[in-house]
Amino acid sequence: MQFRNPEILYFLALLIIPILVHLFQLQKFVKIPFTNVEFLQKLQQQTRKSSRIKKWLILASRLLLFLAIIFAFSQPYFSNKNINKKQHNFIYLDNSLSTNTNGEKGNLLKIAAQEIIEHANDKSEFSLLTNSDFYKNISKSDLKEILLNIQNTPKKLSLETVLLKINQEKKNKTNTSNKNILISDFQSNYNFKFTNVTPDFNAIKLQASQKNNLSIDSVFISNKNSTNFTVNVVVKNQGAAKDNVPIAIFNKDILLSKQSFPILKDTKKTIQFTIQNTKEFLGKLTLTFNDTFTFDNTYFFTLNNNQKIRVLTIGNEANFLAKIFTENEFEFTKTALQNINYNTIQEQQLIILNELENIPEILLKSLVTFSKNGGSIVIIPRKKIDLNSYNLFLRNLNLGKIEPKKIDTLKITTINYKHPIFKNVFLNKVTNFQYPKVYSYYPILGANSKIVSFENNTDFITQLRNNKTYYVASALNKSNSNFLKSPLIVPVFYNFGILSFQYPKLAYTIDQENTIEIETSLGKDAILKIANNNTSLIPLQQNYQNKVILKTKEQPTTAGFYSILKGNKKIQNIAFNYPKEESLLNFLDLNTLSENNKNITISSSIKEVFNEINKNNEVHWLWKWFLALAIVSLLLEILILKFYKP
Repeated sequence: MQFRNPEILYFLALLIIPILVHLFQLQKFVKIPFTNVEFLQKLQQQTRKSSRIKKWLILASRLLLFLAIIFAFSQPYFSNKNINKKQHNFIYLDNSLSTNTNGEKGNLLKIAAQEIIEHANDKSEFSLLTNSDFYKNISKSDLKEILLNIQNTPKKLSLETVLLKINQEKKNKTNTSNKNILISDFQSNYNFKFTNVTPDFNAIKLQASQKNNLSIDSVFISNKNSTNFTVNVVVKNQGAAKDNVPIAIFNKDILLSKQSFPILKDTKKTIQFTIQNTKEFLGKLTLTFNDTFTFDNTYFFTLNNNQKIRVLTIGNEANFLAKIFTENEFEFTKTALQNINYNTIQEQQLIILNELENIPEILLKSLVTFSKNGGSIVIIPRKKIDLNSYNLFLRNLNLGKIEPKKIDTLKITTINYKHPIFKNVFLNKVTNFQYPKVYSYYPILGANSKIVSFENNTDFITQLRNNKTYYVASALNKSNSNFLKSPLIVPVFYNFGILSFQYPKLAYTIDQENTIEIETSLGKDAILKIANNNTSLIPLQQNYQNKVILKTKEQPTTAGFYSILKGNKKIQNIAFNYPKEESLLNFLDLNTLSENNKNITISSSIKEVFNEINKNNEVHWLWKWFLALAIVSLLLEILILKFYKP
């Protein structure tokens, strides 16, 4: 038994007063003389004994009366919690795209929201965390309003972040009884390493009725020529084999082609469409199939056929560059030092200084401006160079210093596989290739990012201070190196070109860091917008002389086509799709987690969790019973005084 006002119990000490009054009262019997008392002796003894019993009965009834009144005012109750503590329920409700599917009772997210509304206690306080919002210290009515309007979001929230939020809230709560409830489908991409400091929580798993899913995993273009191109659609199947799956391709809303295909169990398959070239292509692919998720059955992409990366090489003749920078992707130009058209330098995206003996001042100034405006430069020194002119150029850009030439035969042995230049180039690390050699090189000093290194760990190809300037330490002509015969030459220089200017991709992914480079110049205070018929947003942007770099992550939140606008003028079309990780049918095994972590409780339903919370918080008040006992005690005393005649 607990008491709401335990301090009232101190008044129990006052019960000694009626006891003392009854024990030490001064009333005495008066003796009356009679001539003959022989027959009264027995009666006198009986009267004294009856009076004493009556007094003890009255004392007991009064003590019971006062005792009951004191207990009634102290408000006793039976409960599993302290009545003075508030009940706070922290609820994480996963509203990611993967919860937008049907379970036994209907849509997973909507049914979960409805069950919370039905079973949550009206008197409790709540904090609701979703993948997109956090509502702190709200009432049941506020919680109901939020849940009735909850929508799915492409944003993902890791389990680690959820538990961190719980710990933060717990620190801010005093004199509060906390209950943590996590409601999610617990996709495996939410995996987290549990520790001894992981907060206690109840986990409720949302489960879809279907256990198979088809999704459009990715799209790429091949066989592109002046008249046609091939759209390659990679379809991923999770579950049993399927036959006659319809797939269609649209140019915006115009149906171009449709076909059906079979696919084996748990495999990927590439479907091809041959499409006629158009100046601008807004591609939309749709799968028509009833499966677990529907958001991944549509894929948007854009294709702008007139965009090529402009590459200029200055210096010696280099046939290997012309073979790498082919005309289907690049606009490649080569020029000797004395024939440079300086008016075109700022229009390039990549400039390669191929074995110049020195860098003239006029070229130096143009290159500095080009670099500061976001252009990429590759420096390949001659066997004999004017160090002062090279270092003057690097000094203007604060990119380090070239040291005097070293004559030494060195093998090129080390590849930095983590560098962006080699992203998606190697499936596995290469350990047995024939190492190319150089016979002389110019080392460079500075905090640079290695791409390829010599056997003595000196930089061979390096990115200078995370700038878009790259330095090759050796001349690449046949008399000084056989690197041109190495298989590394193609991916290195090809990616120099590809990374020099990132034209809009076929498609971008929502809720990921996206970088979009747009060829345009903006006036003072002018900005670019991303918009479609339903929404408009202003992304983070960095303005250069001839281009603008846009960065997106939080926005947009809906897949589809968008236009990049300069004022009211459309510059470029781009497409966004939902994250493909949300299509996975891999989920955490909560039973295994619970067995290995005592602070995790698995519950079968939302109703079960809230019924347990409500039961533990149920209060059985006893003050009414004590008040009734006081009334009974008072009536008992009245009856004793009125009807008990000693």
